[in-house]
Amino acid sequence: MVLEENDCDSVFNPQITEEHVETQYGNVHCIMTGTLKANHPAILTFHDVGLNHKSCFETLFNHQDMHEIIRHFPVCHVEAPGQHEAAKTLPAGHTYPTMDQLSEALLSVLKHFGLRSVIGLGVGAGAYILARFALNHPDLVDGLVLININPSAEGLMDTFATKITGWTQTLPDTIIAHLFGKDEILTNHDLIATYRHHITTTMNQANVSQFFRSYNHRNALEVERPIPGGNINVRTLKCSTLLIVGDHSPAVDAVVDCNSKLNPTKTTLLKMADCGGLPQVDQPAKLIEAFKYFIQGMGYLSSASMTRLRSRTTSSSSLIQISSHSNDEKRVRSHTDVSMDSISSANQSVSKATEVAC
Repeated sequence: MVLEENDCDSVFNPQITEEHVETQYGNVHCIMTGTLKANHPAILTFHDVGLNHKSCFETLFNHQDMHEIIRHFPVCHVEAPGQHEAAKTLPAGHTYPTMDQLSEALLSVLKHFGLRSVIGLGVGAGAYILARFALNHPDLVDGLVLININPSAEGLMDTFATKITGWTQTLPDTIIAHLFGKDEILTNHDLIATYRHHITTTMNQANVSQFFRSYNHRNALEVERPIPGGNINVRTLKCSTLLIVGDHSPAVDAVVDCNSKLNPTKTTLLKMADCGGLPQVDQPAKLIEAFKYFIQGMGYLSSASMTRLRSRTTSSSSLIQISSHSNDEKRVRSHTDVSMDSISSANQSVSKATEVAC
């Protein structure tokens, strides 16, 4: 079924193809939704450790506000080897691919589905893999939305701490600590219980452990911020990039560090207030609004399709601080629209970086 550009969500029912795609580094499970369009890239997603495409992105893509995007763009969800639901344990002696190899495996995915270019949407390990892919194949990536990215390699002290944690904690506990901040673990019991149950009952523990080990042995992205008047050929992301992190996420420092290393004319940092380790689950509506303006800033969504959002926008700013408490709803809506608009403006600007907190 061809994607229908109809404003009625009830009739939106894109075709879904589910396949195991063979790559030189093992089979990856892919879910392709929608139909390719000649003048649009596909949205390519990659999940974090301990998650699959459902647990990582289902809340986001099932949200009503997301329909406006996926009516215009096909979506390809990629799951790392052995990380899909009901996955069998990988064979004994199997060497799990490195993060660099998983990024190169995406070439086979694009070729298999005939994708000429993509907008990457990744979380944690998935964000790292997509960023690595964009660095090595800039002509195939139009834009990146990276949630909780850590561009650095694990240091010696981190490696030692990981080993100690592995001796004292179960794998689900270790994954939970990777995904969520301490305050969130202590206070949001329902959410943590849900994801702990998912990790223990839906995911293959042996396979998750191998994926996690691969992530913990990643190399640094080795990106460098271009300096005006300096070397313009430094290694950096060439595409428009939106970095996202919740202010209670354990990845805050890593994401801020990543922002400091990227091209300020192409990068926007979005900090989400009162938000935990998984912004796409915790505050999907806000993230979707940011995503819409990001895509529009790239020139893919016409202003007509964004009328509902644009009508609420009043101005633009490079740094906005917003509370998201429900008792201040009017102020939240106003300032959120301002910050989202600044994301669109930042993608078209060549003068400065944009940092937004919402």
